[in-house]
Amino acid sequence: MPIIESIPNLSEGRRPEVIAELAGALRATPGVRLLDQSSDTSHNRSVFTLVGDAASLKAAILSLIDVAIRRIDLREHRGEHPRLGAVDVVPFVPIEDVSMADCVQLAKDVGAAAAEQFALPVYLYEEASSNAARKNLEDIRRGEFEGLPAKMSSADWRPDFGPGTPHPSAGATVVGARMPLIAYNINLATDRLDVARKIAAAIRHSSGGLRYVKAMGVKLEDRNLAQVSMNLTNYEKTPVFRVFEMVKREAERYGVSILESEIVGLIPSAALTRSAEFYLQIEGFREDQVLEKKIRGEG
Repeated sequence: MPIIESIPNLSEGRRPEVIAELAGALRATPGVRLLDQSSDTSHNRSVFTLVGDAASLKAAILSLIDVAIRRIDLREHRGEHPRLGAVDVVPFVPIEDVSMADCVQLAKDVGAAAAEQFALPVYLYEEASSNAARKNLEDIRRGEFEGLPAKMSSADWRPDFGPGTPHPSAGATVVGARMPLIAYNINLATDRLDVARKIAAAIRHSSGGLRYVKAMGVKLEDRNLAQVSMNLTNYEKTPVFRVFEMVKREAERYGVSILESEIVGLIPSAALTRSAEFYLQIEGFREDQVLEKKIRGEG
C-alpha cells in the first residue's frame, strides 16, 4: 500500500484538552496511524506525525481542520513560534510506493477541499507551489496572522484556494509537498535571545550559512533559556552533527555553551547512526551493524 507521511503543525501547545481533541480527530480516521505528537508551551504549538494513503490522510486533515477552527482562536494566541493559521502548515512527504507528484496532487486536493468546506484561505508551498515567490514557508508566513489582512490585499498574495481575506480566527493555512526534514532545536545555557539570533543568522542558508538549514533564535520564557530552533531539510547533505558543531562553535564566540538539544517529532535512523559514527570516530561503520536493522532484514 502506498505510504505518505504528513506532519501538521498547529498553533496550540498549552491546553491539554484541545491537544487531545486534535489528536483524537486523527486517531478516529480509518486508515491513518498517528506515529507521534509533540507539544511545546513556549512555542504554543503542537506537531503531529501521521501516515496513511492519500484518501485517508485527506479525511484526517479535514477532520483536524474542523476541530482546530472550532477550538483555536489566533486573536488570543501568543507564542514564540511564527504562525499564519490555526492549522499553520500541512506538509505531505512521499515514503513508500508513492511519488512526489502524488503528494503534490494530494496537497492541492486537501487545499481545495479545506477552502470550500471552511472558507479558509490556503497557500501552496514547496513542491506543490508553481509560484517561485511562494515556495518557501518563511516567505509565506512573513507578517504572521496579524499581518494577513494587509498582505492579502495585494494581488501577489491572493491565496491558491479560498477567500481573498483571512479567516477571522483561523487565519490561513499553508499546504504542500516536500522531502523529509528534521525539526531540531538546540537550547543554549543562557537567556540571551540576541546570542540565539546571531547564531541562527550564522548557520541558516538564507543568510550565508549551511545549505539545508533554516534557523531562528527564540526565547523559552518558561525555562528562561535561549534556543536556536531549526529545520534541517536534507540531513544527508547537511548532517545533524555538522549543525550541532557549528552551533557549538558559534556559541563559544559569545562565551555560551550548549545545554541540550531536542528532536521534535521523528527522525530517520540514518541521521542518528551517522552522528554516532562521527562522534565515536568509528572506522568503516556499516548500516548492517545496527542490531535492530539486521533483525528486521534491513541491513
